[in-house]
Amino acid sequence: MAKLNPYLNFDGTCEEAFNFYKTVFGGEFTYFSRIGDIADMEASDEDRNLVMHVSLPIGNDILMGSDVPTRMKSQFKSGNNNYISLSPDSREEADRIFNELSAGGEIEMPMEEMFWGDYFGSFRDKYGIWWMINYNLVGETA
Repeated sequence: MAKLNPYLNFDGTCEEAFNFYKTVFGGEFTYFSRIGDIADMEASDEDRNLVMHVSLPIGNDILMGSDVPTRMKSQFKSGNNNYISLSPDSREEADRIFNELSAGGEIEMPMEEMFWGDYFGSFRDKYGIWWMINYNLVGETA
């Protein structure tokens, strides 16, 4: 069964927000990177210090987030900065869920293998809800 986690986007305040959440919930980040840390990613000087991805465990769940890069800021509005991130158990389940949930919606990123080593896609469903499908490829054999 897929695991659900909230994913939050910010307009340059992700690090500040997640440091605040850490003081409220405790714990430590299990992952933190900036856009400028990704060698293969082209980024403007303005975007290099933005948060690429952060993960903060809260109980059995993970609160995740990132900043919106300049090229996507025109789409950012307070209130549409939330995703539901699904982590399916297989590539096949990832494709099925992606195809079924995105039907009639708008695909933001098609399912494909990503530089961080996962099989990933994102979209807005026909009801306006944003989703991320992220299958971890570690241990998968081709």
